[in-house]
Amino acid sequence: MTQKTGKILIVDDDEDVLQAARLLLKQHHPLVHTEKTPERVPGLLAERDFDIVLLDMNFTRDVSSGQEGLYWLGRILEIDPSAVVVMITAFGDVDLAVKAIKRGATDFVLKPWQNEKLLATISAGITLRRSRAEVASLKSREKHLAADLDHQFHDFVGASPAVREAFTTIGKVAGTDANVLILGESGTGKELVAREIHRQSQRADEVFIAVDMGALTESLFESEFFGHKKGAFTDAKEDRAGRFEIASKGTLFLDEIGNLALPLQAKLLSVLETRRVTRVGSNASVPVDVRLICATNMPIYEMAANNRFRQDLLYRINTVEIKLAPLRERTEDISLLVDHFLKIHSKKYHKPITGVQSATLRMLESYRWPGNVRELQHAVERAVIMNDSDALRPEDFFLSPPHLQEADAATHSYNLNEVEKRAIGRALKKHGGNVSRAARELGLTRASLYRRLQKYGL
Repeated sequence: MTQKTGKILIVDDDEDVLQAARLLLKQHHPLVHTEKTPERVPGLLAERDFDIVLLDMNFTRDVSSGQEGLYWLGRILEIDPSAVVVMITAFGDVDLAVKAIKRGATDFVLKPWQNEKLLATISAGITLRRSRAEVASLKSREKHLAADLDHQFHDFVGASPAVREAFTTIGKVAGTDANVLILGESGTGKELVAREIHRQSQRADEVFIAVDMGALTESLFESEFFGHKKGAFTDAKEDRAGRFEIASKGTLFLDEIGNLALPLQAKLLSVLETRRVTRVGSNASVPVDVRLICATNMPIYEMAANNRFRQDLLYRINTVEIKLAPLRERTEDISLLVDHFLKIHSKKYHKPITGVQSATLRMLESYRWPGNVRELQHAVERAVIMNDSDALRPEDFFLSPPHLQEADAATHSYNLNEVEKRAIGRALKKHGGNVSRAARELGLTRASLYRRLQKYGL
């Protein structure tokens, strides 16, 4: 016997039909409400949440055309777009029933109905209604989770000319679907810019999927990006969508695009040209609609000139380019950034720290910050933890001694690879060769750091 779980509304101007339906359905469902007059339906829907509505196609004003039923179907769906409506008709007009389904009805039944078939139709409708409610709840939760995740990226802080120029470009490009390439050293805020572009775009209500290209092995690339079918390889125990399918209608952010091997660049280019992906183990391609944002800290134009990065792919991904200046070139933003991070971390660690000593600020502004804003954030967080006064002091920070800074200045290069290599070397030295701690210090995954260690021969 069907479990008694449903709340059902039956709308029909035939008392005999209402009586027969009530007698049958109340044996299986706790609430069965019948109504002869369709004009009362809006009020009933406002008072109670029904799992399913059984709606007659024809009322006394319009005995056979079904137009009244279609009208009230539209009204019900206008009030509750997720409503499950099953149409009732005595005429077996399949064309009319199909028209109703095209307009949003879930199913239809013919009068006189078969009891078991009616019960099965109602059971399926109730299941659909609850599935829709679950999906709506999940979407709402995901939206809140995404908002929480985005919160840490929300403030791209700075007032320097370099930052204002970046803001201007973001404002111009965000509303378009143009592909964007973000260039800058590690820690300059490339993901913040990508998220801000997404937040200001027409895709803001859709997903933002970030992928660390440096953490992907060649063997996993196709499965991760294009998905796979069950049984396509040993560990493929179920069908799985790739990043392109998951990001469809939203934004796909490919960080560290310069780390992508040449054979994989060709596969990525093919997808960008066709806007279709084929899962591993399948012959059927699937259309995808993504807004692509890429970022790199590598000299990608030099790599393209040396045939280490495909020029045709570079042209695809850099419709608009945004260059982020290193922190040493916008020292006027350091005080703003320190205040911003101080508010965050003093609240996080319940420390009553309200300011920064002037000597501290002078010290921070004279430091070269090879790890850029990310390094500054970590430095402020450590300082807040170590501080036991009401202001951040120079001794709260652990920066390279002056003679090391001078040595760094003497050998300084604007080559992004050299900057990154020095930062990695310092992090490893600081943590005694512990890769996990060095990776956390640098804001990288272990896999990304191992790839760089191999790349730089460290």
